[in-house]
Amino acid sequence: MSLSGNGTRLSAITRELAGHWAETRQYWRDTKAPEFERDYLADLLASVDKSVAVIEQVDKLITKIRKDCE
Repeated sequence: MSLSGNGTRLSAITRELAGHWAETRQYWRDTKAPEFERDYLADLLASVDKSVAVIEQVDKLITKIRKDCE
């Protein structure tokens, strides 16, 4: 699997996690739920978005390097 494929998979898994969180959030209604979302999930989702962008850039760079070396 290429780096790009890994980035796509990471994105898909993160979307799945967000969906599960949305389902969980319907039942978890105490004061800890928004705290958990703010302290853990928000940072995770933002980090994954940034990571996927970097993975795509690295994949393009590796592709260019391979072409240049041929």
